[in-house]
Amino acid sequence: MCGRFTLIADMDLIVHRFKIAYLSDGLQLLPRYNIAPSQQVLAVVNDGEKNRLGQLRWGLIPSWAKDTRIGNKLINARAETVDEKASFRRSFARRRCLILADSFYEWKQGDGKKMPFRIRLKSGELFAFAGLWDRWVSPEGEAVYSCTIVTTSANALMTDIHGRMPVILQREDEEVWLDRGYDESDDLKQLLQPYPAEQMEAYEVSPFVNSPRNDTPECIERV
Repeated sequence: MCGRFTLIADMDLIVHRFKIAYLSDGLQLLPRYNIAPSQQVLAVVNDGEKNRLGQLRWGLIPSWAKDTRIGNKLINARAETVDEKASFRRSFARRRCLILADSFYEWKQGDGKKMPFRIRLKSGELFAFAGLWDRWVSPEGEAVYSCTIVTTSANALMTDIHGRMPVILQREDEEVWLDRGYDESDDLKQLLQPYPAEQMEAYEVSPFVNSPRNDTPECIERV
């Protein structure tokens, strides 16, 4: 699964890297060292013509949900069944997004405790998780835009830490993933592969990161 990640890159880099043509009004970006479910995450969607940058609540709330609580259970979507599950099927077909990050955390079970690890690209560069989004409207008429991160089986690096990992899209596949007009399910699922292990690295960090209340550079320091 993927339950925490970071985004430390500055806005200028993000706008250039993801060819952003439109930013949501009032959008501000602060370094985030411990992003957790139910919080706002930075995401890219395509409106059919241009890439738009905005924020989505992490934890998908399908449009048909009775209330927002379901989002607490839908922070991840399994790549293997993303086109089958009622919660994700519609978003997979028409509402795909990029969720921006520069590392993520996973916890390894050992010696009766869980040890947190930070996983990132060896290059240190920004990347995009494959995400899905949806729009839910409350009985009072308030719209909530939310998302989930697609996960796949672990690569060779991750296997020793956890059996699953988030889908990090290859850079050349991001445009296809964002294309709302493209609905070839089998082809889209082929994009949801484990990222090459040889291009990634992992190192242990302090249990300080265990609490989502902690969101400072100490979270990413090597142990």
